[in-house]
Amino acid sequence: MARIAYVNGRYVDHALASVHIEDRGYQFSDGIYEYIAFYNGKLLDADAHFKRLERSLNELEIGLPVAPAALGIIIRELIERNAREDGGLYIQVTRGVAKRDHVFPKNVRPALVMTICGAKTPKPNEFADGVKVITAPDRRWGRRDIKSVSLLANIMAKQEAARQKVREALLVREDGTINEGSASNAFIVSKAGTLLTHPLDENILGGITRDVVLKLARKAGISAEEKAFSISDAKNAAEAFITSTSINVLPVVKIDDKLVGGGKVGEVTKKLGELYNAHILKQTGKVI
Repeated sequence: MARIAYVNGRYVDHALASVHIEDRGYQFSDGIYEYIAFYNGKLLDADAHFKRLERSLNELEIGLPVAPAALGIIIRELIERNAREDGGLYIQVTRGVAKRDHVFPKNVRPALVMTICGAKTPKPNEFADGVKVITAPDRRWGRRDIKSVSLLANIMAKQEAARQKVREALLVREDGTINEGSASNAFIVSKAGTLLTHPLDENILGGITRDVVLKLARKAGISAEEKAFSISDAKNAAEAFITSTSINVLPVVKIDDKLVGGGKVGEVTKKLGELYNAHILKQTGKVI
């Protein structure tokens, strides 16, 4: 079956899908996006993702192009037309098409594009053995809490990680504090056994998986704090891992040239990975 996209009210062949050259997403990165995983055709943590979508739109003063109920109907139809049981849904909303001008245009209808892709889950050996990451300067704009389509600094960091043949780049402020990954949230487990991740503020995107993992940890009796940590803290931690909608809970065993936890996946990380897989199973009936 052909791959199908949704573009401003129409289901179209993915290869033929297009937007106007003066769409402000193309001209100014004036838009936001959301990525939602689905298993067995069921969206994972849909309510939390839709809430973040609305928050990002509100921060940029962009309206939702369709009513929330209608959006849900369109998404279900799109997944069905693409005939995928497992995969990912990209939702992109821009301010719309208008004459090029920095000022927000008036009376312009926001543009809505949605696409379906295959599942991006890491390979089994990456979960079992852990992955390597590097650190890189955080050169993003000041409102990292908005899930903006402006991702140039992220992809430059990710490209450097790819160049060094590692999984991810952890983004670091000038003071040595790690904000998050180029496409993930970062966690460490201190030698005292406390789970640490950067607090929610304008320096990080509030990851849906991040929030779920924190709730699962606390429910399981694991001490967890939303507290900033440094490169040194991370490299000398007992354990480290990264999270996102596409990678779930992914162990990190090496940061730059330093092994973390002796290069072995830690017990807290393993436990949280199991709990997160159970979370997926409960919502979707899918065993990961």
